[in-house]
Amino acid sequence: MKTGWTFLCVTIVIAVLLSSVCNKPRQVLPGIEVLLAGRTDFLKGKRVGLITNQSGVNAALQSTVDLLYNHSDVNLVALFGPEHGVRGDVTAGVKVDDFRDPQTGIPVYSLYGKNRKPTPEMLAQLDVLIYDLQDIGSRAYTYIYTMALSMQAAAEQRKQFVVLDRPNPLGGNLIEGPVLDPAFSSGIGLYPIPFVYGMTVGELAQYFNHEFDIHVDLTVIPMKNWQRDMIGAETGLEWVITSPHIPHVKTALFCAATGCIGELHTVDIGIGYTLPFELIGAEWMNANELSRELNSYQLPGVYFRPMYYKPYYYTRQGAQLQGVQIHITAAKHFLPMRTQIMILQAIQKLYPEQPIYSTERIGMFLKAMGTDQVHSQILAGKSADEIIEQWQDQLTDFKENRKKYLIY
Repeated sequence: MKTGWTFLCVTIVIAVLLSSVCNKPRQVLPGIEVLLAGRTDFLKGKRVGLITNQSGVNAALQSTVDLLYNHSDVNLVALFGPEHGVRGDVTAGVKVDDFRDPQTGIPVYSLYGKNRKPTPEMLAQLDVLIYDLQDIGSRAYTYIYTMALSMQAAAEQRKQFVVLDRPNPLGGNLIEGPVLDPAFSSGIGLYPIPFVYGMTVGELAQYFNHEFDIHVDLTVIPMKNWQRDMIGAETGLEWVITSPHIPHVKTALFCAATGCIGELHTVDIGIGYTLPFELIGAEWMNANELSRELNSYQLPGVYFRPMYYKPYYYTRQGAQLQGVQIHITAAKHFLPMRTQIMILQAIQKLYPEQPIYSTERIGMFLKAMGTDQVHSQILAGKSADEIIEQWQDQLTDFKENRKKYLIY
């Protein structure tokens, strides 16, 4: 009897372990891995340019620059860097200069300096332009517009454009926020897409190419093993800092929830402290009051804890602030744009005397948000639900339209 019971227990344990192994998602392999595993034939004999930065790595954290430069089928002759530079060491918004890469000796052209788009002279010595940058999944991040503008340049010069696909850290299903009003088109919002768009850069490239009449000769090298419901932490890939204030994969979620607010500079969001995009604070806030208000909304996947802190640098260096730390408790249920609108609503309710929108930075807030309706309707007393409801028809249209560009 005892032997039989022991055998049954061991069998159950083995079955559970095997089930766990079998059901565990396989390691995601980014586009660079798929390219180098047998897709390089079309690059033979061609002169290649690469748009990348430190986030362009394979699953073993080897640089795409090194992998292509040292590959026998690839003649890498130029590098192109986005905002923050090809090494990712430049502050947001600061222009980047051209230089020559000391490791390879090849020229590095800045696409965030006097030029935001490759010039005909830059492309004259190229046949193919490859894009390999890690996106963060929200509209107000400039890398996807570096991609779009480079696609335009490649189309104009009849060059082939290749996107090495990478995961969207917010996943492939979350679509949220206002669709950009073309009146607010800018370098942080070029095309009318939702704030959170639920597409990979490869899918987005296909969408841009056809929906906005770029018509470049486009090839997307897809990932392997990525699934639409995967968020960043589930891919098995190490996160490489994409820009100075996106140090962790989870920061992409926080950025989608507070980034627009941060553009105002009248409310602190943790940039200048150790928790970029994870805080809401100001000299005039009451931490306990704000946390109680926000938690009363029972927003999915998030908890707001009272927070007291002093920024080490940036706009409020050394100031005593209080507010809340945003704790994402269930990432797959978290709604960053709903959370952002509810935060703005709570601030207006509790601190109506604070003119947070009366700032010279209001233009940047409108460009990031992609509309002038959010703050004006909050000031007019509209609820967050009423504001969010106005986006739904456009989001429905986008969801339907994007289907033909999905790869996974």
